[in-house]
Amino acid sequence: MNYDFETLMDEAYDLPDGLAKLEVLEAAARYADAEGDIEQGFEARKEIVHTAIFHGYPLKALIAFSWQLGQYDRNPEQFGSFDLMWSYKWIVGQVAHFPEIPLHKIEELVDDLGKRYKEHGYNERTYFYYRFRVAMDLGKMAEAQTYLELFQKAERDYMSDCDACEQNQIVQFYSQLGEHEKALEAAQPILSGAMSCAEVPHITLSYLLLPMLELQSEQDARKTHNRGYRLIKGKRDFIETVGRHMSFLARTDVKKGIELFEHHLAMTLDHEDPFHKLVFHLYSAQLLQKLAANGSKYRPRLPMSFLVSNEEMSLAHLADHFAQLALSAAQQYDTRNGNSYYMEWAEEALRA
Repeated sequence: MNYDFETLMDEAYDLPDGLAKLEVLEAAARYADAEGDIEQGFEARKEIVHTAIFHGYPLKALIAFSWQLGQYDRNPEQFGSFDLMWSYKWIVGQVAHFPEIPLHKIEELVDDLGKRYKEHGYNERTYFYYRFRVAMDLGKMAEAQTYLELFQKAERDYMSDCDACEQNQIVQFYSQLGEHEKALEAAQPILSGAMSCAEVPHITLSYLLLPMLELQSEQDARKTHNRGYRLIKGKRDFIETVGRHMSFLARTDVKKGIELFEHHLAMTLDHEDPFHKLVFHLYSAQLLQKLAANGSKYRPRLPMSFLVSNEEMSLAHLADHFAQLALSAAQQYDTRNGNSYYMEWAEEALRA
């Protein structure tokens, strides 16, 4: 059957978000390139970026966006800038997750975002906000604090992220610092339902589990876990969030934690976000360590595509396998970032 560009795009729009849709969109982009149609290639890649960034394929998004930005810079009058500038935020929010991207390239990208926003008449709030996010991703929490204060002082405009996304990031910041009271306080507008979006409170709730366990009660934390996990179950774009739920369950309900591990492991095997995989691997190791320490002889159900060796592994060996994956990734981030933030975090999680 012969497919033209419009047929491929119509087919993509009929598919649910995910790998199958991305494959059709990529076929549409290749068709447009073969025909020399830049505008169609731009349209297909716009959809690739949107689908890939929110469904576990950020590398595909980075590649497609780079092509778009190059075409825009060659012929800015041919393309609208708003959608492209909006997508640029998503790219900046992902770039530090790839440890092979050098620090200076990340800095250049964020600087370029700020420069372009200024040229298009946007204020500095979104630039400062993404400076805040990137600093967190790099483990530079003092720098993140500086940009947190700067972005909160700047006025919102059409390029600003929604209130819920910004507030969620503030919750994450305090949670990562271990300032649990501040995390819970910052989360109140989200917990009350006053702020929400497509990914909030989904992500936020996972960052509140340990603060609630420490400062409130296990019952409160368990209710939050149940609410949060219902929102993300089976969705590959929330692999990191699933990992944080597993860490909570390692402390409260190991059996249920293993259910989460078994249900989501296959999704991590071809996941393109190294940081999301690090979090999942780290808390998988934590959970399996706890199960092994309890003397359990349970053998987790592993996907056929998961092969570590030809021999069946004990719980202790399986825990060590995931721990080594997490520690190796953490070391890569720290080497790139020039600090010890991720190794300290990973080692502390494994000791717990």
